[in-house]
Amino acid sequence: MKSSGGLGPYGLQWSTLTVVAGLIAVLIAAPVASVFSNVFVGGTGATWAHLADTVLGEFALNTVLLCIGVGLGVGSIGVTSAWLTTMLEFPGRRFFEWALVLPMAMPAYVMAYAYTDFLQFVGPVQSALREAFGWRAGDYWFPDVRTVGGAVAMFMFVLYPYCYMLARAAFLERAGGMLEAGRSLGLGPWACFFRVSLPLARPAVVAGVALALMETLADFGTVAYFGVQTFTTGIYRAWFSLGDRIAAAQLSALLLGFVVLVLALERATRGRARFHNTSRQQGAPARRQLHALPGALAAFACFMPLLLGFLLPAGLLLKMAFSEGDAQFGARFIQLARNSFVLAATTAVLAVLLAVILAYAARLARSRLPHALNRLVALGYAVPGSVIAVGVLIPVTRLDALLASGVQALFGVNPGLLLSGGIAALVYAYLARFLSVALQSVESSLGKITASMDDASRSLGHGKWDTLRRVHVPMLRGSLLTAALLVFVDVMKELPATLVIRPFNFDTLATQAHTLAADERLSEASTAALTIVAVGLLPMFAISRQIVRGRNR
Repeated sequence: MKSSGGLGPYGLQWSTLTVVAGLIAVLIAAPVASVFSNVFVGGTGATWAHLADTVLGEFALNTVLLCIGVGLGVGSIGVTSAWLTTMLEFPGRRFFEWALVLPMAMPAYVMAYAYTDFLQFVGPVQSALREAFGWRAGDYWFPDVRTVGGAVAMFMFVLYPYCYMLARAAFLERAGGMLEAGRSLGLGPWACFFRVSLPLARPAVVAGVALALMETLADFGTVAYFGVQTFTTGIYRAWFSLGDRIAAAQLSALLLGFVVLVLALERATRGRARFHNTSRQQGAPARRQLHALPGALAAFACFMPLLLGFLLPAGLLLKMAFSEGDAQFGARFIQLARNSFVLAATTAVLAVLLAVILAYAARLARSRLPHALNRLVALGYAVPGSVIAVGVLIPVTRLDALLASGVQALFGVNPGLLLSGGIAALVYAYLARFLSVALQSVESSLGKITASMDDASRSLGHGKWDTLRRVHVPMLRGSLLTAALLVFVDVMKELPATLVIRPFNFDTLATQAHTLAADERLSEASTAALTIVAVGLLPMFAISRQIVRGRNR
């Protein structure tokens, strides 16, 4: 069929694909729109008065303190470790350059459980201090990890890899020739860092910090377990304790406002300044060799984030799992693992299928509409899971009520909750949150396939779907698997959306770990938590392989 109306090379078929992609984008963006639609709904005066008189100010203050602390911590650790592993040669550098990403496999709430057991009054640290010095309760002061500062530390050591990976890539790609030019002008190592490398890497550093802050704002498990009141805990309280879904939606809108503010600040910090690498020399310069004490200090600086962010909490979880572990490890644990794997696998498959449709529609389109729709879908990852959960439940519960009344009117039978009573609403929430992860991976790889491949396929008489099936999908197989793996791991770790939307008597490994830890049964929570960490290591190994391959080129 020839193109008509300037729609594109596939005419009406292309238009149909665009309509399908548009419907997908609208459905994925619907939960956020649902939240905003309830911002100005009345009838929540009593709830708002209660929140304003009690905890609303604390929500805002704690959220701001978390963002400031995490931003400073993630930026300093990420930039320092990236600079050391990129520009210097010291013992263990080759190990640290890939191992420093491992803390990303450790959810912040899992780390919170491990450190609480490690640092509490009856834990090994305080017990060793009392035994060594003969102290008793009240004879000494010990910092409480279950505070805002403790939450900042958890997020800082889990999320710094975002900044580390982006800053390291910027140092490798842009710093080499400019550093040589700076040295030829008499700049010392510190001057080269502050006047050349850091300005060149600033957009990457700011982007890494922004990603870490969005993860901080989205967290529920850590702040809830530490008793730190934030907007995520407030949303949960408004929905379940106060039974006010409209107030929960309005709190969600405020939290989403913080996310938008973070993104706006990330844009504003760039300003109109532009930093370009004008040298023809690409890549990092020859690394400066460090010997003796300087080399040991550099290795120590890289080892501490790895120790505190992964090795120590993973070791603590292993010890608890093998010494005590979950008393319900048998059939109960298998059921929890099955629930988690079914949810994660279902969401991963659907996310990849939808991502292929969206990316392929944008590839075939001559207009900018499909690209704009894909950017709309990509915003879902920046929206906290608690916000997505509220945005899904409000329309889904209303639709459930309409369906139930319609079925009862037609057949005289009450079908119950058709959507929210099962896992359909939960999978929908996961797709709204994590589809962008799959979409970015598919778009990136699809963009590397030249348009001549499509032309050759059409010249052989293949339509768009045959071209996708016989040409693109085989070439995208690795990227599709990577996208599915990333979505799978994200769903395994997701806690706030699962807690809010899960059907009655339906638990996952994440909710089991949270429930047991909330009951102070930390040793029993270790089995589920350790399983989540083990699954999270899979994409980290893939990233580590890419880092090693990039080093060997």
